[in-house]
Amino acid sequence: MDIEVWSDVVCPWCYIGTTRLHRALERSGKRDDVTVTYRSFELDPGRPATTDESLETMLSTKYGVSADQARAMNQRVTDVAASEGLSYRLDIARPGNSFDAHRLSHLADSLGMGAAMTDRLHAAYFTEGAAISDPDTLVRLASEVGVDADRARATLASDEFGAAVREDERLAAELGIRGVPFFVFDRRFGVSGAQEVSVLLSALEQASEASTGT
Repeated sequence: MDIEVWSDVVCPWCYIGTTRLHRALERSGKRDDVTVTYRSFELDPGRPATTDESLETMLSTKYGVSADQARAMNQRVTDVAASEGLSYRLDIARPGNSFDAHRLSHLADSLGMGAAMTDRLHAAYFTEGAAISDPDTLVRLASEVGVDADRARATLASDEFGAAVREDERLAAELGIRGVPFFVFDRRFGVSGAQEVSVLLSALEQASEASTGT
């Protein structure tokens, strides 16, 4: 079975959603029979690479809500993340453009490290306050999952894998994907949002039954 996951590095629900997918796969007993491919989706492609703006301020501006409301939004997702064993520190999160992080994820995927790179980027952004648009930070994170640092640096200094990011986004539009995380099972079933493990287990079962004709 093939599962494609559209997500963004700076999407808090994506980290929760992919964590739940990992758990669903383990519970299903089908982990060895499933290939998971992570695909790129930019929630804010026009965002500058760096900014002094806090995540709270960014949310307040983007959604037209008060600072208190933005703080409440962050607290809600932090609480949900905690229930999945993820220690979010949104107070130190550093918003930035995620395009280069996606390019680096494609590099890692080409080397068989795509899932590890996605998880590392999420953890760095949401729990460590890492600047995921900073080249030196990205090289360090890539090297931590096994990607050669010089190879990662060369990729970031070029336009390599830029077309792959755009192709993922084009495919998302073609499939009608408007938000992330979004899970596609064998191009048969789609699950939108960071659904509970039980929902993902049900989708796995449906896809499995459809592929075997049972």
